[in-house]
Amino acid sequence: MSRFSNVAHYQDFSELLGILSRSGNYYDMEKIESAYSFAEKSHGDQRRVSGIPYILHPTSVACIIAELGLDTDSICGALLHDVVEDTPVMLGEIRRMFGDDVAKLIDGVTKISKIPYSTREEQQAESIRKMLIAMADDIRVIIIKLADRLHNMRTMDCMPEQKRRDKSVENMQVYAPIAHRLGIKTLKEELEDRSLQYLDPVGYKEIEDALLLEEEERERFIESIKSQILEKTKDTIPNVYISGRVKSINSIYRKTIMRNQSINDIYDVFAVRVIVDNVSDCYNVLGVVHDIFKPIPNRFKDYISMPKQNMYRSLHTTVLDNKAIPFEVQIRTWEMHYTAEYGIAAHWKYKLGMKSGGKEEELVSQNIEKVKRMILDQLETEDATDIARNIRNDLGENDVYVFTPKGDVISLTRDSTPIDLAYQIHTQVGHRMVGAKINGKIVPIDHKLKNGEICEIITQKEEHPNRAWIDICKTASAKSKIRSWFKHEKRDENIVEGKQMVDREFKRQGMNLNEDEMAEFFKNVSMKKQYNTLDDFYAAVGYGGIQLWKIMPRLKEEYQKTYAKDIETITVPQAPVRRKKASSGVIIEGNDDVLVKFSNCCNPLPGDDIIGYITRGYGVSIHKRGCTNVPKNIADSEEPERWVSAHWEIEAGEAFRSTLQIIAADRTGLLADVTIQLSNMHIFIHTLNSRELKDGKAVVTITIDVAGRDHLRGVISRLSDINGIEEIKRL
Repeated sequence: MSRFSNVAHYQDFSELLGILSRSGNYYDMEKIESAYSFAEKSHGDQRRVSGIPYILHPTSVACIIAELGLDTDSICGALLHDVVEDTPVMLGEIRRMFGDDVAKLIDGVTKISKIPYSTREEQQAESIRKMLIAMADDIRVIIIKLADRLHNMRTMDCMPEQKRRDKSVENMQVYAPIAHRLGIKTLKEELEDRSLQYLDPVGYKEIEDALLLEEEERERFIESIKSQILEKTKDTIPNVYISGRVKSINSIYRKTIMRNQSINDIYDVFAVRVIVDNVSDCYNVLGVVHDIFKPIPNRFKDYISMPKQNMYRSLHTTVLDNKAIPFEVQIRTWEMHYTAEYGIAAHWKYKLGMKSGGKEEELVSQNIEKVKRMILDQLETEDATDIARNIRNDLGENDVYVFTPKGDVISLTRDSTPIDLAYQIHTQVGHRMVGAKINGKIVPIDHKLKNGEICEIITQKEEHPNRAWIDICKTASAKSKIRSWFKHEKRDENIVEGKQMVDREFKRQGMNLNEDEMAEFFKNVSMKKQYNTLDDFYAAVGYGGIQLWKIMPRLKEEYQKTYAKDIETITVPQAPVRRKKASSGVIIEGNDDVLVKFSNCCNPLPGDDIIGYITRGYGVSIHKRGCTNVPKNIADSEEPERWVSAHWEIEAGEAFRSTLQIIAADRTGLLADVTIQLSNMHIFIHTLNSRELKDGKAVVTITIDVAGRDHLRGVISRLSDINGIEEIKRL
């Protein structure tokens, strides 16, 4: 069984016409045919990497858009979406022929590949930013982009492996979360499953094979469940439709391989979906299901009265059949079902003739406005490379539901704090917040909200945000509003704070410039256009719009180009150096004049129990006694005579390298806080690396100079005070 065996990779214009004809909706066919003819002529003899005529790609994208039920301009935009980017046609010509709306859609989807950026990450981030700007104006932009990306994934086999993986990662981090937040389940699940095929083909195949083995048994099981429910409802609930549903492979993957569980441990791999005419019948069917089957405690979810952020509404319950086999039952109306499958795309279905004026249309319209507001919050992020992470955090699947004291239900990103809730209620509530109560009890403002909690925000009229909140809150919306307040209300303070931070960092890097040289330096460095003056730059650093640790490598490179002869580099020699007795801080027993070096395998520090090893031609290498390269029993080693006693002089007086591994909650500003804290302690940093872990944490590995073990303890103690740091260990 192939998960996508029924999906055609390429569809031509005749198939598009068939989809439009079967829809029963009105389309301006003359405009659509004109758009196709123009696209076909513009692309001419162009071909895809696979050798297929290029025009089949835009027609296939248009078919996806048509299946989602979007309007005439969206179909035209899909047919023409690559014309401006890949042919000599200018956007003005599109505007003259097909109108402003189509031109805006194409401009929003078009990548900005012709603009030079210093890194691929910046180029990707700025492309996403441009797309979001257009999306805030017209949500159809992102739907066309999602369809474009989906068709590219359907035809990705002919691309190099690394490109397939890069696109798959981008899908998981950016496009699938957007599709989820827009409620377009059909696009989201296929994007994720196709991406997983390239990111972990072995894990994907393992789950696919497991589903294939159980396919026949599953169909018999579902038929049995259907017949029992239909028998009980046939006389009381009209028009009951029941179907089976298999969880997406990526969803199973997240619950099995990533959590080291068996597929048999998941209750909702297979589910029965019951669709009825109205909300009352949903609850009536729930009663019937619980009468026939035994419900599992704490496995009932009412998304009808408490819809998800992406408009999803349904009743979920997990029950046991008479053989104690667990399975999930989803109960919804037809309107809920269509919204669950197509999300925001349902808005155009309503416009084109579906039932309007109901709860689902209201939810769709509200969600469009919510998504637009969230997009605008993303655009406030001055560092474009943060956008992808914000999208993953704010638009992903992990939601938490909390109540206000008035009983309103508010959905937030998982791990959100009362600060996030305050800013979601209203910007001024956030600005004036002084504390919070959970279920009537005062809690810290960094409390992580949990499902079902009643959260009351305590405010005072004259209060204002705290800079530290930026690192505490979870959502980009709250961070953006806090930064915006400091940006506009505390400019002078931001300039002073930013200048101090820049001066400290420049000094630490050995970059020495006076005021006039600094102004000239930043004038010559190609910074973002919004920073017209040095004070603008300082202010952005001060309120957090610019993160110094991200731009310092680029600034240092520019500095070295301009002031190469003046740069002062602080280094700690690692090659062996001839030293007098104890000048290294180490006394070697029986040797007054010896070459000494400190081994990189264990990086001993003053205070550590140490031993020396006489090398061939490189003097004595100093190791910690507990180093893995030191034999437990020296006498039994191959060359025991080469191991010599060594101990530290009372006053070492030199810098030593030490490597620390930091485990912390993954958040924006973590590395900046670490580097600023070290800078405040005048600690020299040799290397700094970080990577994300699967559980929402990050690991930071940093090599620094310290004076000894006691000094290192003090450094670790100061770093441990940084918000979110859970563990620090010496490597």
